[in-house]
Amino acid sequence: MKAFRRIWLVCAVLPLLSSAATAEDKLKVSIGQMDTWVNQAPVLGQRAGIFKKHGIELENFATQGSGETLQAVLSNAAQIGVGVGTIGVLRAYSRGAPVRIFGASFTGVGDLYWYVRANSPIKTLADATASTTIAFSSNGSSVHNVVLGFTSQGVKAKPVQTGGLPATLTQVLSGQIDVGWATPPFGLKEAAEGTIRIIANGNDVPSLRDQTVRVEIVHDSVANNPDLMKRLMAAYRESLAYLMTNPEATRLYAEQARVPESLMTGAIEKFRLREGKQLDKVTGLDAIMDDGVKFKFLDNPLSQDQINKLILPPG
Repeated sequence: MKAFRRIWLVCAVLPLLSSAATAEDKLKVSIGQMDTWVNQAPVLGQRAGIFKKHGIELENFATQGSGETLQAVLSNAAQIGVGVGTIGVLRAYSRGAPVRIFGASFTGVGDLYWYVRANSPIKTLADATASTTIAFSSNGSSVHNVVLGFTSQGVKAKPVQTGGLPATLTQVLSGQIDVGWATPPFGLKEAAEGTIRIIANGNDVPSLRDQTVRVEIVHDSVANNPDLMKRLMAAYRESLAYLMTNPEATRLYAEQARVPESLMTGAIEKFRLREGKQLDKVTGLDAIMDDGVKFKFLDNPLSQDQINKLILPPG
């Protein structure tokens, strides 16, 4: 009878041990402009099984842009935010938001471009007048910062919030907006077909070229869990390396985005996407905060102590 009880106890406990050993931490990830190449680390990393290897399961979902992505993390509807405008994160943190930066998302703004309909009389932004409308996604986004940079350089166009990529293209083609914005590979097919013309790039604003304009963020519930953060950073680094160096990742992404692989490979080189996509260095914060105060996104620059607490050390 005792032997039977031991066998029964072992049989009862083994499934529980197995379940505990294989359980994965489930995290929701909000991604602004989810279809763009620069935001693919969590998407392709999940698809390739990289996060699973580190005991993490991601539920990735798209948002219309940086502001919506940030709000999802602030409310803990998502625990990770990808491609979030740095200035928006600084403002939220300065007001007590439960958020931390765990890495740079993109440095410089060479992945952003502006375009017009093929038959538009506008050849460059210098042709814009006070009645010309130029698109940006949302207030405080990196797209908005570039447009403000254009206007500070003397571009006369009127900034208009248009939301995400498909909505902006629709408004340009229908004549509601004169100058639209996009990021590769979106719009490149239309440009190749002659439907639209690219007239400007984000790096046309020199002051933004060395600024980390977008960051990757986590909710405090993740930031305050050392074991989970360690595994998340390991998985994220591996996924980023996969995105940047493995031809299979480019092929899978081209298939997912429904664009020719050659077009995507060309876009990575033309827009120098690899150069801007690094995780460890968040640069240009002083200039970002100065612009934030200037354009009334920030009340005051953050102190060095606040910045040290906001940006998690490289894991």
